[in-house]
Order: sequence, then C-alpha cells, then structure tokens
Amino acid sequence: QVQLVESGGGLVQAGGSLRLSCAASGRTFTLGAMAWFRQAPGKEREFVAGIPWTGALVYADSVKGRFTISRDNAKNTLYLQMNSLKPEDTAMYYCAARVAPKISRNPGDFGSWGQGTQVTVSS
Repeated sequence: QVQLVESGGGLVQAGGSLRLSCAASGRTFTLGAMAWFRQAPGKEREFVAGIPWTGALVYADSVKGRFTISRDNAKNTLYLQMNSLKPEDTAMYYCAARVAPKISRNPGDFGSWGQGTQVTVSS
C-alpha cells in the first residue's frame, strides 16, 4: 500500500499561482503512473493531469497551457504547478497513484489516494 499526502493548497486571486505537492510513502517501489484529480462541490471527480512512469504527460483540455505536472522519483513526490488560475479551478485537489505505468483518466483505475488539498480562486 502507498500513502499519499498532498500540500500546497490555499486561497489565491484569479491570475495567481499555486504549487501542489504530493509526498508518497510506504510501498513506493510499486508506484507507476500518478495523476491529479479535482472535485468541486456537487460535481464528479475529474482528471486534471497525469504522468506515467516514463512517457508523455497528459492534461485535461481545461488546464492545458496553465498547469504543469512533474514528479521527482528520487523523492517520491508529485507536483502540480498551477498558473493563471481561474475561479472555475476552485476544487479539492487529489493526488492518485496506480501500479500500472500508463496514465488513465478514470479515477477507478487508481488504487491509492491522498486526503486532498483545497484550492480556492477568488475573482
């Protein structure tokens, strides 16, 4: 089992930036692809960005060009740099990990989840 802990959320004005981090511990040798999802009140959890063990990064159309996902495998840490934030980016952001090396946009394909970090963007 892998434990994931997110940090870096907060309140920011529209146009601002935040950097989320996700620290993994436990059976980190099983880490394959990792991803960020988000969920706003009353909405389904949605894919934001994903990074495979090796290979191309994947982004939701709504964040392409504004968000950057990266990972430091030596530190077992996942990051999400969020720039040009918009009020519609307001949500709880979750880090997720799976054993398989390839990215999936389906939350059900990820077996490990963090507790979430709140991002609020004011207009």
